[in-house]
Amino acid sequence: QVQLVESGGGLVQAGGSLRLSCAASGSIFSIENMGWYRQAPGKQRELVATVGSGGSTKYADSVKGRFTISRDNAKNSVYLQMNSLKPEDTAVYYCNQYLSATGTGLSWGRGTQVTVSS
Repeated sequence: QVQLVESGGGLVQAGGSLRLSCAASGSIFSIENMGWYRQAPGKQRELVATVGSGGSTKYADSVKGRFTISRDNAKNSVYLQMNSLKPEDTAVYYCNQYLSATGTGLSWGRGTQVTVSS
């Protein structure tokens, strides 16, 4: 099965930017939808954004206009550009195959920690 490794997190001040990367151990060409998820302390994991095989994107209302998801099938990678970060964006961020609102298709990676200070 494809393994996922997230990177690019860190500590940033409110208003700053980060670019997260998700590297897959195998091809993601045939995976229709990939998504970025996040889990804040004491909260359930939530879907942040998805990107389709053709490049179509969807975003959670909380990140619309600030985050941009993209994918590079040739590099088996998915990216999340995060701008205008807010303290409430603080969470561990994960990528996965998006199957449905409540379903994912691959094993979870370790994620990458994003901390936004006020």
